[in-house]
Amino acid sequence: MVHIAFTGGGTGGHIYPGLAVASYLQKQGNCRIFWLGSDKGMDKSVVESAGIEFFGIPAGKLRRYFTLQNISDLFKIGAGFFAARKILRREKPCLLFSKGGFVSVPPCLAAASLGISVFTHESDFSPGLATKINLRVAQKIFVAYQETGAFLKPSYKNKIIVSGNPVRPEFKNPDPIKGRNFLKVKEWERILLVLGASQGSQQINELIKATLPELTKHYTVIHQVGPNSQWNLKAGEKYRAYPFFKDEMPHVLAAAELVLSRSGAGTIWECATVGRPMVLIPLSGSGTRGDQVENARFFEKAGAAISLTGDKVSPENLIKTILSLEADEESRNRMAEASARIGAEDGARLITETLMTEILINY
Repeated sequence: MVHIAFTGGGTGGHIYPGLAVASYLQKQGNCRIFWLGSDKGMDKSVVESAGIEFFGIPAGKLRRYFTLQNISDLFKIGAGFFAARKILRREKPCLLFSKGGFVSVPPCLAAASLGISVFTHESDFSPGLATKINLRVAQKIFVAYQETGAFLKPSYKNKIIVSGNPVRPEFKNPDPIKGRNFLKVKEWERILLVLGASQGSQQINELIKATLPELTKHYTVIHQVGPNSQWNLKAGEKYRAYPFFKDEMPHVLAAAELVLSRSGAGTIWECATVGRPMVLIPLSGSGTRGDQVENARFFEKAGAAISLTGDKVSPENLIKTILSLEADEESRNRMAEASARIGAEDGARLITETLMTEILINY
């Protein structure tokens, strides 16, 4: 039996795509998968709920701006390296697959120091800092977008494999009836699904509060507010707030007529796999490198979404955008078709095939 290590975490966008690849690998049989993630936060519960063994390590965040936290986090990164190295030496995996995020850097560097092959995946349109560090020791980098290669050094070109984003197999054949039954929404009700990423979004939550009276004239609004939100908006039967969707997410997406969302890579590719039209409000401004704006721009250019950024983000403009789509079935259908074309690529399968080839050649 071969042992395969996975790493990544910090948000659902760095965990769920990795779990999609793990699911495909498990179907090949005769392999044991274990995961190295942050010893704090959501990593452990999400990974273990998928039936995968989890090892927690210290994790320091990588920031592009100065803060005193960078100093203390350097020690966490160092501690994470030695903790990961100890685990990898003991468990002896044949390779390490990284799904990115700041927690992935120590395991990737530790694996390389032990001669373990490293493979990494970048979900966003442009690579993040963790990916740029991991790429130095990676044998291959999987990217979601062909255009991502332009952001990488020419010396890395031979490492690039365009795979799309891996999405859990449950999103391939979702059941809208299951989604409606879970939500307790009747078959004739039109659903606007609001997603604020795995941790929620205060900006989107406040926009919904301001626009809800108008939106609920046309839609039943299903709102994922975030697991740690203190949200307590009472707005009648045509509004439902949920902390977080888990296994039911594919079916809830399938039941939705339109999705209002952030543009984190994991979420928008899940929406695309189900073929949903989207209105995107990307995270932007200080504290972000602009990756969500780039993701949203790609989906908008492809015809799968409408992106609202900068001064376009207002309650008045949000109402105008959503209600114009509500009244235009032809536009929604065109967007849904464009969305489905993006989501048709089976990234998890393509990545699994590459990893299996590596295993068969070397083990």
